[in-house]
Amino acid sequence: MNFEFSNRLGKLPPYLFAEIDEAKNVLLKQNRKILDLGIGDPDMPTPKPIIDAAAKALYDALNHRYPSYKGSQKFRKAVSNWYKNRFDVDLDPENEIISLIGSKEGIGHLPLAFLNRDDLALIPDPAYPVYFSGTIFAGGSTYKMPLLEKNNFLPDFEALPDAVLQKAKLIYLNYPNNPTSAVADYSFYEKAIFYAKKYGIIIAADQAYSEIYYDKPPISILELPGAKDVAIELNSLSKSFNMTGWRIGMAVGNKRLVEGLGKIKTNLDSGAFGAVQDAACYALDNYEKLCAPIRKTYAARRAKLAEALKKAGFEFRLPKATFYFWIKTPSGRDSKQFAKELLMNKGIVVTPGVGFGEYGEGYFRISMTTDEKTLTESAQIIASI
Repeated sequence: MNFEFSNRLGKLPPYLFAEIDEAKNVLLKQNRKILDLGIGDPDMPTPKPIIDAAAKALYDALNHRYPSYKGSQKFRKAVSNWYKNRFDVDLDPENEIISLIGSKEGIGHLPLAFLNRDDLALIPDPAYPVYFSGTIFAGGSTYKMPLLEKNNFLPDFEALPDAVLQKAKLIYLNYPNNPTSAVADYSFYEKAIFYAKKYGIIIAADQAYSEIYYDKPPISILELPGAKDVAIELNSLSKSFNMTGWRIGMAVGNKRLVEGLGKIKTNLDSGAFGAVQDAACYALDNYEKLCAPIRKTYAARRAKLAEALKKAGFEFRLPKATFYFWIKTPSGRDSKQFAKELLMNKGIVVTPGVGFGEYGEGYFRISMTTDEKTLTESAQIIASI
């Protein structure tokens, strides 16, 4: 039987990373060497003390039962302590924190709790694709906010039409940013909160890269006065602690927003595995000593890759955070075609900017989730295209 997909699936573009994987697999079957600078999945293992904490937690019989929908009390308390120590933000573990099966889950489910059919979400462009797909699955519609270099890859709120702001119900922000690696400061978040309050818009702040930085630690929107009135922040241990496969994160902030997301989770999943939550508690309680070596490794890679890219004549901004480089394609070439040529002719995987949205055209993204030697070698080969 040729069963038809739902109309909502028909509204989605092909998932970018699935397309890249398919092309990679074709070459791997031909025994071609692949240098993968594509998906942002840390190549370093999870720190051993976190693994040890998880191993111990596996023997706790309570972790063998259904976990709490909103996360264990121990986990929510650890998140509360971490936010206080890291951002000086006070959070009530009872009603301002909920566990997530990775921040992607929370990002995708949030619109189901607050968007009705045709409600408008403001989506940055370029951006993580799940902002768009989550909105579409909820029956909402989207309006693109261009992230332009001249604006330091921040959305220009003043440029948004009043009619759009009047209709908007949700806005996604993501700083440190994927894919541009841009960071946001206090004044930007101040402006975002002002517009959110003026027009009654929910702010969903994606903070998945908050601990991958090279200079000043990125701030949380929740540090600003009035942020809790309008904002929910989604964070994850995936990138910060090399725990992408563990699927553990958290949503924090406005009580009503956390409650709404919790209602979706109650009906669609059973919460994060208890042993993983216990391991996450250890990670959050010891974040300084665990994250510092990870940042040091990425800093060394950043220096090597920047040097190689400069020698090759590429235009880019040195990332202040994340493990991504957002690089202009040579001579303004089509990003998808450029990435395809790199893969088919040289066996190098990069992510075309247009895969993150129309305003990503003219750029490509390199992920530093591989060793320095591979990064340097890849940069030299890319220069020859």
